[in-house]
Amino acid sequence: MKMINKASIKDILGQIPLTAELYGLLRQPGKSLTADFSLDQLDQNLTAWKAQAAAAKKNAPPGKKVFIFGMLRYWLEHATLLGLGLAGLGHQVTLAYLPYSKWQTSMDRFNLRRQSLYTQGVLVQADPLLTIAPLATYKQDQLPPELEKLIQLVALRDTQYTLQVEEVSLDSDLYRLRLERNLAAARAAYALLRKERPQVAILPNGTILEFGAIYQVARYLYIPTITYEFGEQRDRIWLAQNAEVMRQATDDLWALRRHTPLNHTQLSQVRKLIEARQHATLWENFARRWQGVPSEGGEKIRSELGLDERPIVLLATNVIGDSLTLGRQVFSDSMTEWLERTVKYFADHPEVQFVARIHPGELVTKGPSVADVVKRALPEIPSHIHLVAADAKVNTYDLVEIADLGLVYTTTVGMEMVMSGIPVIAAGNTHYRAKGFTLDPESWQDYFGLLDRVLTNLEQYRPSKQQVEQAWNYAYRFFFEYPHPFPWHLLQMWRDVAEWPLERVFSEEGQAHYGKTFQYLLGEPIEW
Repeated sequence: MKMINKASIKDILGQIPLTAELYGLLRQPGKSLTADFSLDQLDQNLTAWKAQAAAAKKNAPPGKKVFIFGMLRYWLEHATLLGLGLAGLGHQVTLAYLPYSKWQTSMDRFNLRRQSLYTQGVLVQADPLLTIAPLATYKQDQLPPELEKLIQLVALRDTQYTLQVEEVSLDSDLYRLRLERNLAAARAAYALLRKERPQVAILPNGTILEFGAIYQVARYLYIPTITYEFGEQRDRIWLAQNAEVMRQATDDLWALRRHTPLNHTQLSQVRKLIEARQHATLWENFARRWQGVPSEGGEKIRSELGLDERPIVLLATNVIGDSLTLGRQVFSDSMTEWLERTVKYFADHPEVQFVARIHPGELVTKGPSVADVVKRALPEIPSHIHLVAADAKVNTYDLVEIADLGLVYTTTVGMEMVMSGIPVIAAGNTHYRAKGFTLDPESWQDYFGLLDRVLTNLEQYRPSKQQVEQAWNYAYRFFFEYPHPFPWHLLQMWRDVAEWPLERVFSEEGQAHYGKTFQYLLGEPIEW
């Protein structure tokens, strides 16, 4: 008789009713299976949060029927806080959850049920203000074929995002795991949402992982859906209504503001921000330094790289597999393909100097570098092509100072190059593409033809004074109007909730600061 391994036993036990429940009661009452999914801090705060929300709800008018989803410890903590915030404002909130601590690691059915029970035991403290829906044990309905295809696309993006590559195998263990997980979440959400028919669904991200799968389900059922994420600014949130927030759709905002010039105060504000980005300093509520080293001037970097007087083409890269790049192709199959074909083009153009600035974000990721892509495309790199590594002590804005042409996929550096008077070709569907100040090819033929024409006559393609002003105008709108005021940033949630507890958010002061944003989260049209 063959030995049955531990994992197989757990799979078998996971199919038997009440085994996980009994085990949890006897062996592991009130404890997480893993330290990275400990909800102890949430557990310690829920009673107080519930009391504050209950007190506010007494004076709130009846609101909407709301569905919220959370997964992974930090997102679940945040979703619980948000759910109680909405409940205190009078809304009927269902909080659905999955008890996963990691998205790229499998969990057998037995442990999944144990972890779900642990999570439910913490969240039940919010009852009846929150109706808790454990999706891991919820019944599953069969998905329509067209919806299942959308879930497959989410699994593909998950695999790309996790491995930080764009070319992945659909036969890989990771893709199979992500497909299995996403389908299970989608089937459970499909059953729940069809039964409950909420008036609005609120989800983080909406593009990748189970967040993306459930977003597709909600949109398939024509449920108004709000996705949200957090950027580099404290006290701010990104929102998208019936769209994936990582698309950073600014069309409506820009249509309303593009013909309104910046006043002196607004222009000064965006100038100070750009100066901070250039000089590697923090500024106001921005919590990120955009450069590792301060600016030393363009001529110094020209000397260090051995650049001569030939025109300089600067390609500013994104991190491969970043969620801001996935699904952003316009004419290429991927950002990787665009990089490969671009460097091959410039290998045949020694009349210009080509500089690829590799994104410093690669230092904190585990995927392949853009440098690997370039070296694969050009095993022997010509002397007029220069790679500036992610860890190079180089300020990107010094490269911008000496550039004659910018090439970008989605990075914000492209917008900033136009602000400096440099023509920029936007190859990916970035948020500032087609806003009137970039060059926007629609096909490979357009792209290479545009390169030929621009390199032949750089002066002709420099942005006009009006286009430069438009780029500055857009930058202000993107940085200061597109994000909405919000009390609790994901990355500083516990610090923020200490400063802005629920009772303060419910107060007249809190609603003056954040009331509109909560309305937008509930689907009220955004008033730009």
